[in-house]
Amino acid sequence: MISALATDLYELTMAAGYWRAGLLEPATFELFIRRLPSRRSYLIAAGLDDALEYLEGLRFSDSERAWLGDLPQFAHIPREFFDDYLRTFTFTGRVWAIPEGTPVFAGEPLLRVTAPLPAAQIVETALLAIVGFQTNVAAKAARIVDAAQGRPVIEFGARRAHGLGASLAAARAAFIGGCAGTSYVEAARRYGIPASGTMAHSWIQSFATEVAAFREFSRSFEAFGVYLLDTYDTIGAATTLIEAGLKPPMVRLDSGDLVALARQVRAMLDRAGLRDTRIFATGDLDEDRIAEILAAGAPIDGFGVGTMLSTVADAPALSAVYKLVQVERHHERVDVVKLSPGKETWPEPKQVWRVVEGGRAVRDVVAAEDESPIPGATALLTPAMQDGRRVQPSSSLVTLQEHCRQSLAILPPAIRALDAEAAFPVVISDRLAAAGLSAKELHI
Repeated sequence: MISALATDLYELTMAAGYWRAGLLEPATFELFIRRLPSRRSYLIAAGLDDALEYLEGLRFSDSERAWLGDLPQFAHIPREFFDDYLRTFTFTGRVWAIPEGTPVFAGEPLLRVTAPLPAAQIVETALLAIVGFQTNVAAKAARIVDAAQGRPVIEFGARRAHGLGASLAAARAAFIGGCAGTSYVEAARRYGIPASGTMAHSWIQSFATEVAAFREFSRSFEAFGVYLLDTYDTIGAATTLIEAGLKPPMVRLDSGDLVALARQVRAMLDRAGLRDTRIFATGDLDEDRIAEILAAGAPIDGFGVGTMLSTVADAPALSAVYKLVQVERHHERVDVVKLSPGKETWPEPKQVWRVVEGGRAVRDVVAAEDESPIPGATALLTPAMQDGRRVQPSSSLVTLQEHCRQSLAILPPAIRALDAEAAFPVVISDRLAAAGLSAKELHI
């Protein structure tokens, strides 16, 4: 369970201030991405299930309340805030969300949270961290899987991710984005992701000879053995395997000229009658390197991707934000906007409509939640939580992955390109546009 203190201090100082001012009526916040990272024309919504689990379990323990109340920032906050309000605090709000695995674009609400103002404020940091990170990783995984052209991609990044919590979240998001498995055992256990692993160079080095290392590994893992070839000499290791009479299910290339080595090893295996032995490649790979390798015709059957995927090395953070769009004042709903240059927001709770024509997504329309449905379009935001409880059971990751695959398939090819220059059309409804213009005029 995530601590209730997994938030920024200003969320709690504001919550205390709201409580003291009597501002306890519902408010609506929306979580969205301001702009897409470089070379991206889409993202993949992810992290919702973990976000809902966090909201359901949100409680302040006695020790957390005591520690918080002793901070100097709260010296003038009445003790009732800690001893009464936070002691019985739970998240009782509602959440609408775009389902995990759905392609999303800048400016579209991924989550819409409505709850008493202090509660809706407190959860900002955790929701941004959970949803922003997993959305980023899922999109990176989708790009890598696209580049692999149907060959399996295994997520290998636990040792390079920014902490074990990030490793777990990255493995989950990568599977939603299309990866076939993970090397991280806890992610495999917790989420039901296929576990995959090979051997390290240390295994080879631990034996007096390379052939002894291969034979001992075969004795225990004959049906699952993936033999690492580059500890000393890749071609020499392939020769050793063949001469030992072993029949490896797969061999792994981890360094050197992967294209040339894959061709040489493939030819050697085929001549030895080992046509069923597959070649697996690793070693600082990303979507661009995989695309280059396959464009060169390398006979590689699968890829392991670690650092570049689990840290999203080329775009390690999204411009994810969580902004207030509506408050209730004395039981009257009031729409609000932010007018900061370059950081403007649209008022009102919103819905996102995806228009599909001829089996191809052609545009999204962001509209007020109570506007009439867009003809021929699908509403993307659906109820996820009511009164602090989920409205439906969690979907399996396999289901989310398939949803991602199908949803990506209807995007225009130009949007899925690795160096996408096209932008998917996202249209603001006339009503929202007019409301935004009116808000600006009122503040001139």
